[in-house]
Amino acid sequence: MTRNAASAARLFTLIAGSLVALWLLVLNFGALGAVAVRAEGFSALRGSDWAAVRFTLIQAVLSAMLSVALAIPIARALARRQFRGRGLLITLMGAPFILPTLVAVLGLLAVFGRSGLINQGLEGVGLARFNIFGLHGVVLAHVFYNLPLATRIVLQGWAAIPAEHFRLAASLGFRPQDTFRQLEVPMLRAVLPGAFLVIFLICLTSFSVALTMGGGPRATTVELAIYQAFRFDYDMGRAALLALVQFALCAVAGLVAWRVALPSALGGGMDRPVQRFDTGGAALRSWDSALIVSGALFLLVPLAMITLRGLPHIAGLPVEVWQAAGRSLVVALGATAVTLAMTLTLAHAVLAFRGGAFLEWLGLAALAASPLVIGTGLFLLIQPLANPRDFALVVTMLVNAGMAMPFALRLILPALRDITSTQGRLADALGLHGWARLRIVTLPRLRRPLGFAAGLTAALSMGDLGVIMLFAEREGATLPMQLYRLMTAYRLDDAAGAALVLLGASLGLFWAFDRWGRSHAEA
Repeated sequence: MTRNAASAARLFTLIAGSLVALWLLVLNFGALGAVAVRAEGFSALRGSDWAAVRFTLIQAVLSAMLSVALAIPIARALARRQFRGRGLLITLMGAPFILPTLVAVLGLLAVFGRSGLINQGLEGVGLARFNIFGLHGVVLAHVFYNLPLATRIVLQGWAAIPAEHFRLAASLGFRPQDTFRQLEVPMLRAVLPGAFLVIFLICLTSFSVALTMGGGPRATTVELAIYQAFRFDYDMGRAALLALVQFALCAVAGLVAWRVALPSALGGGMDRPVQRFDTGGAALRSWDSALIVSGALFLLVPLAMITLRGLPHIAGLPVEVWQAAGRSLVVALGATAVTLAMTLTLAHAVLAFRGGAFLEWLGLAALAASPLVIGTGLFLLIQPLANPRDFALVVTMLVNAGMAMPFALRLILPALRDITSTQGRLADALGLHGWARLRIVTLPRLRRPLGFAAGLTAALSMGDLGVIMLFAEREGATLPMQLYRLMTAYRLDDAAGAALVLLGASLGLFWAFDRWGRSHAEA
C-alpha cells in the first residue's frame, strides 16, 4: 500500500511538474516565438528606436553605478554602528523595492518636482527652479528604487566577513583605512559585480519610470517604444522587433550576471557575532551618522510626503478609483495563488527527477524576460482566437505570476531541499506521501518562506503597471493604471489619494502574508 502511494505521489509530481514546465515554456518562449514570427528585419527599426536602445543602456548603467556607489558608504556605516532602531531602519529602507513605481514617482515629485520641497527652497533663496524630467529624473527614480536593494546586498557582504578577521586586524593595529583595504575591498570585489548587474537588469526593463519621468522622445526606453508602437501606431511588426531587441538585452545581462559572480576569498569563521574595532573617533562617528541620516531622509521623506498629501483626499476619491483598487486586489491575490501553486509544484519536481537542473533554470528564466515582451507575445497568440482585451486581467495576473516565480523559487526551493534532506527518510518510513506529507511535514516548515514569497508577489503585482497598459480599456483599469490617468489629467489631489491607497494596499498585503508566515512558523 505504501509503495503504491509513493508511486502515485511520484506520478502526480511528474504530471504536475510537466504542466508547470509547459506553461513556463509557453509564457517565456512561446510568447517570444509569436513575437519573432511577426518581427521584420532590423531595417524596419527607425532612428528613434536605436536612440531608445542607447538611452535604455545609458540610464541603466548610470542608475546601477550610482545605486551601488551610494550603497557602499551607507552599508559600511550601518555595518560599523549599532544604535536603537537600527533594525527598523534597515527594514524601512527595504520598502521602496516593493513600492509601486508610480507611488515612488509621486513621492519623488513631491520632493524634487517643480512644486516640490527642494524647488520651493531654491525659489525662497532666489535661485532658479530645476526640471526633474529627462535622463536625470529617470536615473533619480531608479536610484531611489534600487538604492535600498544595493544597500541590503552590500550590507550582507559586510555581515559575512568572519568576526575573527576583525579581531586579528585590531590586534595588528589596523587603522580604518587598513581594515577597508585588507578586509572590505576583497568582499566588495565579490559582491559588487552581482549587485550592479541585478540592478542593471531591473533598470533595463523599466517602463513606468520612463513613462512618467522621461519627459519626451529623447528619454524613451525600449519598453516605452514597444508600448508606443503597440498602442498608438498599432505597428505589430515594429513592436515585435523591439520586443526581440529587449529580450536580447535582458538575456545578455542575465547571462553576464550569472557568469560574473566571484567567489569570496575571505574564508570561514566560527560564526561569532561581529565586533568592530575600527569605530573610534568623533570624526568617523559623525561621518557615519551623516551618511545614515542622509540615506534615511532620501528614502523616507518621499514616503512621508505621499502620506501627508494623500490623507486629506482619500474620502473624496471617485468611485472609479475604488473599482480599480478592487480589480488590482483580485489580480494580486490571483497572481499570488498561481505563483505559490506553480512554485511548490516545480520545486518538488526539481528535487524528485533527474532533469531537476533544467526545471530550475526554466523557473528562473523569467529574470531575463520583460513583462511587456511577454505581454506583446501573448497578445499576438490570443488575437487570432479572441479579442485580447477581453482577457486583460487574466493575462496580467498570469504574467505577474510568471515574473514573480524566480523570486519565489529562490525562497522556497532551498527550504524544501533542507526539509527533504532532514525529514524525508522519516516521512518515507512512516508512509507519508502525497497530500498527507505536504500537509503534515512540508507546509508547516515552509510557512516562513511561503509567507514572504506570497507577500512579495502580492505587493509587486498590486503595483504593476505594464501588461495591463497593453490590454485594458478604460473600464478595465487597475489601480496603477487609474493612478497614471489621474496624473496625466493633472488631477493631482485625486492622484495623491489614489497613490496612498495603492501604497497602503501594497504594503498591507506584504505585511499580512509575511506576518502570517512568521507567526505560524513561530507557533
